[in-house]
Amino acid sequence: MTEVQSYRMCIDGEWVGAADGGILESYNPATGQVWATIPSATEGDVNRAVEAAHRELKGPWGKLNGTERGRLLRKLADLLADQSEALGRIETIDTGKMFKETRWQARYIADYFHYYAGLADKIQGDTLPIDKPDMFACTIREPLGVVAAIVPWNSQIFLMAVKIAPALAAGNTVVLKASEHAAAPMLEFGRLVERAGFPKGVVNIITGSGEPCGRVLTSHPLVARISFTGGVPAARSIVRNSANNLAEVSLELGGKSPVMVFADADLESATNGVMAGIFGASGQSCVAGSRLYLEDSIADQFLDGLVRRAKAIRIGDPMAEETEMGPLATLGQIAHIEANVAKAQQQGGTVLAGGRQPREHNSGWFYEPTIVDCPRQDMQIVGTELFGPVLSVLRFKSEEEVLTYANDSEYGLAAGIFTRDSARAMRVAKSVHSGIVWMNTYRMVSPMAEFGGFKNSGHGREAGMAAVYDYTRTKTLWLNTSNKPMANPFVMR
Repeated sequence: MTEVQSYRMCIDGEWVGAADGGILESYNPATGQVWATIPSATEGDVNRAVEAAHRELKGPWGKLNGTERGRLLRKLADLLADQSEALGRIETIDTGKMFKETRWQARYIADYFHYYAGLADKIQGDTLPIDKPDMFACTIREPLGVVAAIVPWNSQIFLMAVKIAPALAAGNTVVLKASEHAAAPMLEFGRLVERAGFPKGVVNIITGSGEPCGRVLTSHPLVARISFTGGVPAARSIVRNSANNLAEVSLELGGKSPVMVFADADLESATNGVMAGIFGASGQSCVAGSRLYLEDSIADQFLDGLVRRAKAIRIGDPMAEETEMGPLATLGQIAHIEANVAKAQQQGGTVLAGGRQPREHNSGWFYEPTIVDCPRQDMQIVGTELFGPVLSVLRFKSEEEVLTYANDSEYGLAAGIFTRDSARAMRVAKSVHSGIVWMNTYRMVSPMAEFGGFKNSGHGREAGMAAVYDYTRTKTLWLNTSNKPMANPFVMR
């Protein structure tokens, strides 16, 4: 039996366990076995982390200028690129995500840190054209303070980067709460922060459950901003908690993203886009394209090819290069998916592919790539986020009809459009209620491109140039340039 790894949290530059010795077990989804333990932070642990981050705002970190912060971020970026293989391996063991993808993501997020390293000394204010004589006015931007960054277990290295990189570039300090389900990659990342030479207390990494860890962090009076990625119920709790500290809050939440394939689309490209959108990362993505809308005239042809491709996906060990889809990250997801697929069949849906756990994998948390032909838009499976490799398929007759279907959702994170008609693509893109719209592609990301949602998919944006400004506040400065005394305040002219 493989030895169980024991991890510690990073608080104020020290690697510590929970104050009361509490631990959580982390499972390898490919085997269903415990492979590591992580601390279960107490209220006191969270307070220590936030207080350390707050102290450092006036410590060595707070005295660095943007150019100096940029140098540290570049060192961290280089370490991330150099250690991408090791980081990817740990994330795969902890979450079951494909090693091919975790290794690539760990390497690619180095670009995010390089991007924000370059912006660190380009955060600037404005000179204001004031309407008062002998007055000079300008704005400067200052860091907000302590940032609470909360990331889920899926794509956690990427989701960490889009929060921490701009926050640090702007001069903030961070308390990062890793998911209680799979925290090891975040703790390994903390080692790289240490090696890069960041002052202690700048980045603190805590692990634990929503109660008390998440509650204490998001309601702490010293926290100035909360950046959360996760589910809607947890987001509602965070918003309520933030009433205690009036922290700024950004939320990147769930999705039930529509992919629309028109009759004139390149069907091979569209099939690849659909496959990437729902079966990439085993469907465990906020932007998963889990609702497929097919124009009537090509629906049967498209589905025939898609079903063949789905049934041919190689399921297995996520570390193996030949594997195309690994397990789900938690056992609870399988129960959630099975209940919804069963309900879909009761409501008249037809399972065209998958719909069960693969018999050849009797250990681990695997589920087959699943396609459900749905006769109606109002079926439960069409509106429910499953966070797994399950695709709901519906048909449409017109552009107006598919837009109605696409927008009929409580979510609005992403959407996909496949058509050779560029005018149609732009019309639909402008009319669909989603924060990200991919046209003739899917799941593309870049440090330069903002992302975020509408409706119950949250608010605020991550990545892009604007993100670094979101981690600052504006201060307006006035200077009287006249040599004359200030006018008598009781004489109005």
